[in-house]
Amino acid sequence: MNLVYNSANYYVLEYPAHRGYELVDKQAGRGAFLHGEMARRLRDWMQDAAREDPSVERIDEVLENFQPLLTTPVVAH
Repeated sequence: MNLVYNSANYYVLEYPAHRGYELVDKQAGRGAFLHGEMARRLRDWMQDAAREDPSVERIDEVLENFQPLLTTPVVAH
């Protein structure tokens, strides 16, 4: 597992062995594991955004596009 991104609003973890990403909205307490086409989109959009404007605001803006997929509650135990 690799930490790809961490802000006050989101974190993104990469799981290379599973070819996927975990995206969590810290404020909403919801997340999702993305794999396949959605994982590729997440990676590509984040890379494109970072090339254009690597600010936290820009990357968070890109991650907002994935909000409808973040349906799993994050539970600490």
